[in-house]
Amino acid sequence: MERQYGSVRHNGRDWIVECEPQVRTRLKRVFPRVSQGSEKIRLLASIENSRELQWFMERYPMTMTAEDRQLLDAKSQAHVQREDDLAELMTGHHQMVLGELAKPARDYQELPAEMMMITGGLLLADQVGLGKTISAQVAMTLPQNLPAVVVYPASLPNHWPEKMAEFLPHLKVHHINSGQPYPLIKSLNPRKRDLWETLPDVILISYHKLRGWADHLSRIVMYVVFEECQQLRNSDSLIYEACQKLAAAADRRMGLSATPIYNYGGEFFNVIQILQPDALGDRDEFLREWCISGGDKPRLRDPIEFGHYLRRNGLMLARTRADVGRELPPVTRIVQEFDVDEAVLSKHATGAELLAKVILNPIGISNFERMQASAEFDRIMRQATGVAKAPFVAEFVRMLVDEGHQVVLFGWHRMVYEIWRERLADLNPVLYTGSESPTQKSESVEQFIAGTSKVIIISLRAGAGIDGLQHVCHHAVYGELDWSPGVMEQTLGRIDRDMQENGVMSFYLTSTSGADPIISRVLGLKQWQLDGVMNADKSLVERTDIGANTLRELARHYCEQKGVAA
Repeated sequence: MERQYGSVRHNGRDWIVECEPQVRTRLKRVFPRVSQGSEKIRLLASIENSRELQWFMERYPMTMTAEDRQLLDAKSQAHVQREDDLAELMTGHHQMVLGELAKPARDYQELPAEMMMITGGLLLADQVGLGKTISAQVAMTLPQNLPAVVVYPASLPNHWPEKMAEFLPHLKVHHINSGQPYPLIKSLNPRKRDLWETLPDVILISYHKLRGWADHLSRIVMYVVFEECQQLRNSDSLIYEACQKLAAAADRRMGLSATPIYNYGGEFFNVIQILQPDALGDRDEFLREWCISGGDKPRLRDPIEFGHYLRRNGLMLARTRADVGRELPPVTRIVQEFDVDEAVLSKHATGAELLAKVILNPIGISNFERMQASAEFDRIMRQATGVAKAPFVAEFVRMLVDEGHQVVLFGWHRMVYEIWRERLADLNPVLYTGSESPTQKSESVEQFIAGTSKVIIISLRAGAGIDGLQHVCHHAVYGELDWSPGVMEQTLGRIDRDMQENGVMSFYLTSTSGADPIISRVLGLKQWQLDGVMNADKSLVERTDIGANTLRELARHYCEQKGVAA
């Protein structure tokens, strides 16, 4: 009789393994995600874990009920089948019949839909400008994926309606415009003219409005798209709960973002958990296997290896232009440094000296008070720097326009925008920031494309989804800087995208004083040659929280400039 080393049972969600001590030690080496101190091992019964457990039990047989063994075999076989299907897909042998768009998709744009149909969920993190929206629409050509729900940030309300009209004009698309649920069939809601006697094929809704709609949409959804899915990185919110409820009800899920994670790598768990539930184990298992610290801000131990893992297991598809043969003329990045009026800088940095001293000598204050002082110091210094160099930025932009170019001008502070608008008034500058209505944003883009405006001012974090600027513009000016290189690289994707016929010129205008010297160093501007933050051998994770050390350096730098003792 074959020796048995322990027992395995299924409790409805996990495999519970009880085995001899030496076998338990081996098992923990195979599964680094399990608790290393427990005698009774609990392992989430995902298809990947089930296959690994089945393999382990070939070496160390354990007793199971016939029902549990049948379940283990089925889950293991499901993982084998998924691997085989993905391998065939990547080698071009997997054939899937997809419907057609009004404008044909490129071959590489069809691949994400095919992957998602195999795995059930996918993080599509292609480089900006490769057409992630079209890839998500390809899946909508399959009847089994309708009704579909697209969840989007409030900052890009017109992007999806425009793309649906362009590529899938025959589908019935309804844009939800209220946070309070209402019937989605015309006979039940005759006041809504854009409804039909049957359910819409595609429903568009913002993340904020989804909080009131999640229960209703969960009853009908088959396929859900999360646009700019970095919105899912914070699990401690009502929005996340609503997204999770909607995703759980859908058969298929796709998340779109060229920069899915901005801060700590542990946020990846929150994103993937919605797109492919339990694919990374439960949260505790994920932290043990992949992270070097737990708590509220877990970080990945090896972000590059984790990225390879996501790709190998069909959890993420992240391609560059070179990968899909859609390379554009190279981007030229030029850093222009100049002096600013120190009197203007000092005038608008009121209170910065006291805050700098608090940051450098936090004696007698709480951590919360120190964090407040740091955030306020950062805000004051960045705004003061932006205001001090605003006249120089405006003159630089004017010089480009005088040479016959239209310019995309990136900034962050409202006070800075107003200086730019005043000094460039004759060029009819238009705004696309966080303050304009959807209609106003659309009008700004239309005026810029039509050429009636020579300058469009875009907030560093409000330009996702804009398309069309590349037809009339190949000059970008960064009048203010963001701490995050990924955010700045993504904004460049507004003009460095398909149909851009010229090499993009990107100018980073920095001052020799204020906040810019430290931000420039953090960004590595002078040697910055990013070729896409999602390359296979680049880290998936980029921190945008500035960090106490960086702010202390900024505070020390400011005190040195002012000639005051810290």
